[in-house]
Amino acid sequence: MPADPPYPDEQIRLIGLRRDRIPRHVAIIMDGNGRWAKRRGLPRIEGHRRGVQTVRTVIEECARLGVGQLTLYCFSSENWKRPPLELDLLMGLLRRYVIAERNEIMRQEIQFSTIGRTDRISGGIWNEVATTVELSRNNTGMRLCLAIDYGARDELTRAVQAIALKVQSGKLAPETINEQTLSDHLYTAGMVDPDLVIRTAGEMRVSNFLLWQISYAELWVTQNCWPEFSRDDLYQAFRDYAGRERRFGGLIDSPAEGDTP
Repeated sequence: MPADPPYPDEQIRLIGLRRDRIPRHVAIIMDGNGRWAKRRGLPRIEGHRRGVQTVRTVIEECARLGVGQLTLYCFSSENWKRPPLELDLLMGLLRRYVIAERNEIMRQEIQFSTIGRTDRISGGIWNEVATTVELSRNNTGMRLCLAIDYGARDELTRAVQAIALKVQSGKLAPETINEQTLSDHLYTAGMVDPDLVIRTAGEMRVSNFLLWQISYAELWVTQNCWPEFSRDDLYQAFRDYAGRERRFGGLIDSPAEGDTP
């Protein structure tokens, strides 16, 4: 079965969007699975299972809208503090996801990748993750990146250590180090920085996620928990993003009120 075709321009206009204002890279902090379940008298793992359904919906919509990359914050380095039973269930969900979605990832021509540490999750799980990464390496569609056992401070620390070792060995002169040098040593080397960061469950913080990369990203927060995040929420986030002026520390072309042209 061929990949689902991208939405035509007319359909994108009906959603209230313009193709040239679709963010290239969308990063999402998926929060509120446990709270969603608790409000319904369900165990926390049911919130995580329902969240997987939302992941499928968002991936499909982003691919058909023409997003170049989608990065999902799946498991932070701080999540290891959760109860052992919940951790086991989360790891089981991750393993089942990368196996169950493998054929769909290939059908949709999605390039699957991950960022984060690889030494604290069992080899059996990482073997399945690595299999999906390798199989999709030459796909030409949207890039899907899962942040697993990821923490931005740890990422930055490891990048600085790698640069310091190169300086120590004489492979890198200190005076040549610049922003690009650091970017090249991050987990995200070769990826474009996110244009839009979406956070669910109403939390107003970035939670140690892509601290270097989101310096100029637009932030969008919804009160909806991740399991109830819908296509309409995604469309609204994109509409709000499209209506913002991205200055990157500079000035917009038209003069502000009271300014001299």
